Amino acid sequence: MKKKTAARTGAVVAMTVLTIALAACSKQDAAPQGGAKPTVGVVTLKTQPVSLTTELPGRTSAYRIAEVRPQVNGIVLKRTFTEGGNVKANQQLYQIDPALYQATLDSNRAALARAEASVKSAALLAQRYKPLVETRAVSRQTYDDAIAARDQAAADVLSAKAAVDTARINLVYTRVLSPIEGIIGRSSVTEGALVTANQTTALASVQQIDPIYVDVVQSSAQLLRLQDQLAKGLIKRAEGDQAAQVALTLEDGSQFNQQGKLQFSEVTVDQSTGAVTLRAVFPNPDHRLLPGMFVRARLSDGVRDQGLLVPQRGVARSQNGNPTVMLVNAQNKIELREIKTDRAIGSNWLVTDGLKAGDRVVLEGLQTIRPGAEVTANEVAATPAPADQNQAAPAAAAQAR
Repeated sequence: MKKKTAARTGAVVAMTVLTIALAACSKQDAAPQGGAKPTVGVVTLKTQPVSLTTELPGRTSAYRIAEVRPQVNGIVLKRTFTEGGNVKANQQLYQIDPALYQATLDSNRAALARAEASVKSAALLAQRYKPLVETRAVSRQTYDDAIAARDQAAADVLSAKAAVDTARINLVYTRVLSPIEGIIGRSSVTEGALVTANQTTALASVQQIDPIYVDVVQSSAQLLRLQDQLAKGLIKRAEGDQAAQVALTLEDGSQFNQQGKLQFSEVTVDQSTGAVTLRAVFPNPDHRLLPGMFVRARLSDGVRDQGLLVPQRGVARSQNGNPTVMLVNAQNKIELREIKTDRAIGSNWLVTDGLKAGDRVVLEGLQTIRPGAEVTANEVAATPAPADQNQAAPAAAAQAR
């Protein structure tokens, strides 16, 4: 019994010694060799003027739209345009049967000639009666009737001229013309169709898309925040043409090759969305933008003179979601600090609180440090240099072998 107890005691002592030895080895492995401090890459912050832009969603709309409708009744004899093609202003699009309107014009011209003949006769009669009434050869009543007949005949001439003008206009309306220059869509009628004046269905639509409108929406809260920053002097308006310039990103992610200008802003907030509509106008010579396309517009808000930019790769998030950075303080020790950011600008965050010029933010070696650790700081570029593709390709080929 004593032998068994002694054996168990020896085993426990041996296991304790082994555990202590393993712990000592692990501590030796974890300790840096020669007591060297971790090396981190940092970037020293400095203030600089930062142009602030806002990216907003929007849609394109035609600069001008004209729905073509007939102004007289009749049968369509022919269509004189190609669907989807370009048309000029006052170019003929349809021909309505003009026979009835030509006959009406001829009849009104004849009525005008008859009225002009009557006015000549009435004027001559009044002229003859004038000396006779002075000698009392004719009565004053007869002379007054002659003057009234002359004036009535003159009025009949004016009425006949108006009828001729109306008939001429109706005859012109049988040639349906394009009111604007642009691209015409599909036709809703064919030859032989009966059309009526001012019908609800348009014969075709013409849209001018060079230039073209881009309507974007901005939240009223964002607008108020911008106005507040301007009032406090945190940012200032961009000067010159830059203040109104707008750039576009298309649906496929490509950049539109033309710069636009902000034309106006609505003064009423949409009650259903809480947003304000802004309208920009863009040149569109290649007709790359079509009405109804979804785009993203970048508008210039202003310039922050003392802007502070921090690379995004140096910013992390705390458990409560706030942005944080690791700093190297004056004692070369790591410090964790919460910051406030306004917006992303390229690969950087615009910081509004928590940092100042001269702070050293850790960009490289974040995995090997913790707050309070003493480190060696080396300045690095804020934007990492891209790998050389000419060297990377042979290395990849060698690995494949």
